[in-house]
Amino acid sequence: MNFYIHTFGCKVNQYESEYIALLLENSGFERVFEPKADIIIINSCTVTSTGDNKACKYMRRMRRENPDSVIVLTGCMTQAFPDEDYPEADIVLGNYSRKQVADAVSRFLISHTKIVDVKPHKASKGEAFEPMAISRDEEHTRAFVKIEDGCNRFCSYCIIPYARGRVRSKTIEDLKEEVQGLAESGYKEIVLVGINLSCYGQDIGLTLCDAVECACAVEGIERVRLSSLEPELMDDETIKRLAKQEKLCPQFHLALQSGSTSVLKRMNRHYTAEEYLRIAEALKREFDNCALTTDIMTGFPGETDEEHKESMAFAQKIGFARVHCFAYSRRPGTVADNMENQLDNGLKNTRCNEMIAATDKLKKEFLRSQVGLIQTVIAEKYISGVHSGYTPNYTLVKFSSPKDICGQTVKVKLTKAFDDYVEGELC
Repeated sequence: MNFYIHTFGCKVNQYESEYIALLLENSGFERVFEPKADIIIINSCTVTSTGDNKACKYMRRMRRENPDSVIVLTGCMTQAFPDEDYPEADIVLGNYSRKQVADAVSRFLISHTKIVDVKPHKASKGEAFEPMAISRDEEHTRAFVKIEDGCNRFCSYCIIPYARGRVRSKTIEDLKEEVQGLAESGYKEIVLVGINLSCYGQDIGLTLCDAVECACAVEGIERVRLSSLEPELMDDETIKRLAKQEKLCPQFHLALQSGSTSVLKRMNRHYTAEEYLRIAEALKREFDNCALTTDIMTGFPGETDEEHKESMAFAQKIGFARVHCFAYSRRPGTVADNMENQLDNGLKNTRCNEMIAATDKLKKEFLRSQVGLIQTVIAEKYISGVHSGYTPNYTLVKFSSPKDICGQTVKVKLTKAFDDYVEGELC
């Protein structure tokens, strides 16, 4: 029998989907990459209610188009809301039942009785990191490596601690073994990912720096990249230590959420705008040609016009290379859902569009700043004589090549900036 996996959400979810795929393949199932399969697995995201709606809408479509398929629903949505019905799903699993996917499918094929297995996470500290590793990543040219799970922060708008539990970390020994395996499979770049990556090691007496140094030491790996980071743990000592690793890419997705300190306080974020600015300046000082990217939320409960303008001005002051802007979405079960002064959707979306317009200008300015530089690029897609790939600071580059050199690291002179990428010439 064959299976198809559709993943919603973050890089951690993408990694976990690859892990589920490996487990199924080891159990004799065949993976396909079109949503016409005997088994359809939907790995959900619940960061926003919009994410839930997308997963449920997709599941309904899969049921209409594949009436005889076994539909498996898993991920953060089912873990956070285990009492929901999910009528289109034959099998409902949580974040603690990944290893049971093959067994659950086999049992369902015999009984044809709906299976629901959503185990609760342990509320207290001491829960172990679930051992998992991948040896390849079918859908990417760089490999994601999950090194941390869970979050202890409880931002007032966020449901994720209820879906993911508390902070827990992969051991250095397991990390080294996994990265070595990926290097042997031909990967040159890995991305360290986690739910709250900055907190890596808190439960096992280590820090994020230890993980970065371990990954950078593996022969064959040319680049190590970090996924989204929380700012408050990025102190000067940490930044200086990270800067000593030449393989670490000078691109940091430093989650902001708002450039207004008063809004950050209501969000239960653990830093001020001024503290964030000092961290951003330290990163730019220690890393050459550093790119800072971020997320910004608009329309949080009680956000005034002045706070919105303050947030836009702050984004411009930082000079982000890219910004993911989104309007606040109410989330049942969170503190913010019960806050007074909820803004109407029209105003939230208007402010989001204003933030997008302002930060799009920053992106274009950053791309123009790259013109004239000579950068290393790992060649990826090759279409009609044109390669695309990324520089160390994650600038997308397109360049002509007489032959397919996918996977090779080349030097490219950046010659012209467009809205979303830079054109270059092979050196």
